[in-house]
Amino acid sequence: MSTSIVLILIAIGITAGILSGLLGIGGAIVMVPALVYFLGFNQQLAQGTSLAVIPIAIFAAYNYFKAGQVNVKFALILAACFLIGSFFSSKIALNVPENILKKIFGVLLLFIAAKMLIGK
Repeated sequence: MSTSIVLILIAIGITAGILSGLLGIGGAIVMVPALVYFLGFNQQLAQGTSLAVIPIAIFAAYNYFKAGQVNVKFALILAACFLIGSFFSSKIALNVPENILKKIFGVLLLFIAAKMLIGK
């Protein structure tokens, strides 16, 4: 695994963790598009790898794993970075006014939806 791929995975994991801790969103809303657009994953591999990061989704991740649609090494790096990002950003979010968090969340959803609809 190249250094650039590891750095991309770290960036994705930390970003997903930060947004999760800050806005309460699931990491997949960030991880799946990022794995598809930045690392060239197919949709199923991105979804399976994203699910493998989230312990509560273990049964879904197992189904993807059996179908060969989970990159375990990448999932472990993403999970570690997700934990770090979500821990620190949740501390910040607790001090941000609710109306600001709602606006940030809405803009993020619109941006991701547009990227998924218009992209690749």
